[in-house]
Amino acid sequence: MSETVIPVDKILSGDTRYIARLISMVENEDHRRIGVLKDLHSTGAHVVGITGPPGAGKSTLTDKIIIELRKLNKKVAVLAVDPSSPFSGGAILGDRIRMQRHATDENVYIRSLATRGHLGGLSQAVFESVRVLDAAGYDTVIVETVGVGQSEVDIVRCADTIVLISVPGLGDDIQTIKAGVMEIGDIFVVNKADKDGAERVGREIKAMLETAVLNGAVTRFSAMYEARGRMKGSGQRAERKVNTDSGAFHHIAAQAGDHPNLEIPPVLPTIAETGEGLRELVAEIQGHARDLLETGFLRQRRKENTAWQLKEALSAQMLSGFKDQEASGLLSGLANSVIEKETDFYNALDELAKAMKIELCIK
Repeated sequence: MSETVIPVDKILSGDTRYIARLISMVENEDHRRIGVLKDLHSTGAHVVGITGPPGAGKSTLTDKIIIELRKLNKKVAVLAVDPSSPFSGGAILGDRIRMQRHATDENVYIRSLATRGHLGGLSQAVFESVRVLDAAGYDTVIVETVGVGQSEVDIVRCADTIVLISVPGLGDDIQTIKAGVMEIGDIFVVNKADKDGAERVGREIKAMLETAVLNGAVTRFSAMYEARGRMKGSGQRAERKVNTDSGAFHHIAAQAGDHPNLEIPPVLPTIAETGEGLRELVAEIQGHARDLLETGFLRQRRKENTAWQLKEALSAQMLSGFKDQEASGLLSGLANSVIEKETDFYNALDELAKAMKIELCIK
């Protein structure tokens, strides 16, 4: 393909060759991508974030989720966020290799993206790539994060539904689900449920979730559950039908004050290697998508995420000015002046802001 511009109709028709090329332009921050991205529109893809610590089996679980979604005739795209190569800056393609069974399925698209040093686990390219795949007509876009522990919370700003995976045998198991990461989950999974300690991890997750709702902690799920309860009537149990064989844990955690239905999310045991529990997990993912839509929280989450992404994109544009030699020289010179006590930090900041034509709000 020798074209310098990606035809928009090729993206909208789901042509994977052009999708791949546009995402490469996104990764390389090619300015020509903007004209194409401006002409794309959302088709309503459900964005699912798969996150958890390294070794939790995220890639294997994602692979099996693809299989279950294809059984439902869903068109699926996966963005596997890999660690960056220290030499090229590109993605190390471990996740993509593990999903090769889907390579011949024209309704499955898998792409590895590099973190490029982003501690939250996601780069700006991920957000733009999700927009590309949404416009291309995929029903579900899965973002599988790199697995860097508690700093991996950027996924909140991208996904509609977040699946948080834990496993037994990581030493202090509860460390993997402490506040900061635990609070971002919509669905909780204990993978490798055939291993010793799996039931204990499940109980600990449930106990932490119960404690969170009883103490009124800020969680991702509580507000939506309350809204769903109000829609169904305050005296009714606000939950979907649960397959008790799956080990899911929808229930009333407590009845107190103005909140008669304090629920916690499902905690599901899975064995990704064999596919056990995957049908129930996909059912919960689909059910959560319906809940978001019916309660209006889908629109609210996407509005909040778009506002955050706009702010981050603006910050990135402003900071990109330091890439040129003149700006870098000014920055280095001001830093040196602060260290040599020729000026103070805030005077240097003011001078830098004036050079960038930014008005500071320092009191």
